[in-house]
This record gives sequence, structure tokens and C-alpha cells, in this order.
Amino acid sequence: MKANAAQELLATLEARFGKNPQRHKGLVWDKVLARLEGNKPALKSLAEMESTGGEPDVIDFDKKSGQFIFCDCAAETPAGRRSLCFDRKALDARKANKPKGSAAELAAAMGVELLSEQQYRQLQELGEFDSKTSSWIVTPDDVRALGGALFCDRRYGKVFVYHNGAESYYASRGFRALLRV
Repeated sequence: MKANAAQELLATLEARFGKNPQRHKGLVWDKVLARLEGNKPALKSLAEMESTGGEPDVIDFDKKSGQFIFCDCAAETPAGRRSLCFDRKALDARKANKPKGSAAELAAAMGVELLSEQQYRQLQELGEFDSKTSSWIVTPDDVRALGGALFCDRRYGKVFVYHNGAESYYASRGFRALLRV
């Protein structure tokens, strides 16, 4: 990432951090910035989150690991990460009408994680997300072994967890990314 692109990204992140203090109570931008400056892998991942429509922001600080937690905070699942099946196994299982890729593979390529159900619920405490879309989440091995995968959304003021065949994909389903820095 070129220096001017990194500075633009940092300015965008700082502005978002300042506009949404409810997402990161007790955290200060200077400490986040110190962790990001010169951290090329983190900046690359955040740039990918931003360019695909995620609007990443700091949502937590893990005292145990000393890491800041960034997450996609766009109102709906990022537009640049939709119409994906769950993982490579699901993509390979499709015989026709294959999607452009899988959520798990794209997340790995971006250097980010899919949210767990708990992380998704925690995000929903910071605002209302996915009222018109849905997001794939980490799926337990026993569910995945049977061909399924989990996704979440918010409807009627509640967070719902659903299941679907892992090979399914929809224009309104993507994934939210989580990045530890």
C-alpha cells in the first residue's frame, strides 16, 4: 500500500472513530493509530474491508491480548462481499450456477475472520445492522459436516441465527469481517 493511500485510509478510519464513540467507549484514537502505523498487513486488510463496503471501525479492545478489534460497521452486509457460498467445499459441490467465490476463502485472502455468533450479537449491541441483508458466520464443525452453514440478520428488533446449505448464495447475503490489530 502506497503511503498516500495509507494516510487516506487512516484519515477515513479516524473520522469514523470520531463520529461513532458509542462503538468504542474508553478507547482513544492515538493508541489505535500507534498500533496501525507501519502495520502493513493490518492496513492492507482494513483497506480491503473499506473497498468492499465494510466501513470498518474499532468495536472493542481485548485486554488479554492487547489487541484492538475492528469490525465491518456498514448498515448492511458489505456490498462487495455478497453472493458468496460459505466455503471452498460448498463452492466445489455446486454443479451449476456457481457463485463468484466463498465467504471463508475471501475472508482468508483479506486476512480477516468471519464473525462468530457471539461476536455478531455483540456487534448488534452497538447499532442495528443487517436489517435488509444477512451475513454468514462461523459454523460449528458438526453442522458443516452435514452440509449446513449458519448466517445471521436482524429483523423485528431481534437478532436471528439461521441455517442454510453451505453451497447456497444470495444477492443479499455476504459476510462481515473482524480484524484483530
